[in-house]
Amino acid sequence: MEGIQIRIENNYNISIIKVGGYIDTTTSSELEHHLNDMIRRGSYNIIIDLSNVDYVSSAGWGIFIAEIKGIREHGGDLKLVGMIPEVYEVFELLEFHYILKAFENLQDAVADFERSGMVPAAKVTETGNVEPVFHTKETAFTNPIAETTSTAKERTLEEKIKNIIKEMPYAGTIQIARQLNTPEYGNEKIGWFGLRKTLKRMGLDSKQKRIGHSRSA
Repeated sequence: MEGIQIRIENNYNISIIKVGGYIDTTTSSELEHHLNDMIRRGSYNIIIDLSNVDYVSSAGWGIFIAEIKGIREHGGDLKLVGMIPEVYEVFELLEFHYILKAFENLQDAVADFERSGMVPAAKVTETGNVEPVFHTKETAFTNPIAETTSTAKERTLEEKIKNIIKEMPYAGTIQIARQLNTPEYGNEKIGWFGLRKTLKRMGLDSKQKRIGHSRSA
């Protein structure tokens, strides 16, 4: 293991803490210091980017849980981004997903801040910066169409997932994702995190539920 690496970015009313390495009892104090310093300076819209984190111990999770109440009392929020499957499994096993919001990427987390009204419309650039979005009349007109198309794709994806579960009731999340990315299913590409969210929305986020679904189908 390589310890911990932390980089702070303050972009357009959102503070981003990018963490690398691992977070345990020996390294969590450094992350806690940066987070507390950010809160003392009045930054309450916070994203923790864990895409380069290999492991989070109970001490690491404890930092986020301990700070979230105070952050929300000040009208802000703390969101987690980019957890690898192994880290997300522990996050979900400890049921922290009922307390903290987690997203696959920065853009989704920023969009959630936008939907909640905490920040104006914003986007994440290719360099990872958060910038404001200035909507034109044309954009506002075309957005509902894009949203409808997205919804249609989601329904199609759910149908594919149900079919895979019917054929492979004992398949895990990774197996389902691999099966989706085959010619039979139109080479549908979806990240592990995104697939977990879809399965949860469908009420099929555990192997036991999927087996029960396949038997009743």
